[in-house]
Amino acid sequence: MAQLINITSEALQATVRRLLPSQKGFGEDLQATNVVTPIIDLTPTAEGTQLPQYLQQSLAFGSSTPFSASGGSSDLTSTAGFYRVSGTATVVGGNKAADIRINDGTSDKVLISFQNPTAVTAGIPQETVFDYIFFIRPGDTLKISSDTDAVITGSFRQVATNTGILVNPVGFSSE
Repeated sequence: MAQLINITSEALQATVRRLLPSQKGFGEDLQATNVVTPIIDLTPTAEGTQLPQYLQQSLAFGSSTPFSASGGSSDLTSTAGFYRVSGTATVVGGNKAADIRINDGTSDKVLISFQNPTAVTAGIPQETVFDYIFFIRPGDTLKISSDTDAVITGSFRQVATNTGILVNPVGFSSE
């Protein structure tokens, strides 16, 4: 016998409002049933993208912003959201580094550090290819920094807003 049960979860209601913005939630509680029902997953369409995640995060001409730092630092972005940052870090001198940092308005926090740690390897380039996703809160700044004898280059692009709404590559149309 089928049973219908009300679900009063604010977290589930918030997800429905986020995934189906045209619905703005329902006027009543969600319901669950103990009957097996076939499901058609419309989540990608409801979220505004039909791209698989790996394609949605593509680097693209109109979406990617190049960066480079050698012997200094540079701010990448202070707009809140999720960012894909990819590139290479090359460190030649001993005890030198190239870093990716977040500044919260008062201090830097090194998230990733590419190093050539000892003087023994000085003069031998240590090159690292990287590809990371970072979350920047409102008020934070994503930065790159490098010592002399180090360079960090690449590009970055926003892949989602700070509320999790996906940002497709510029020029993409699912129609």
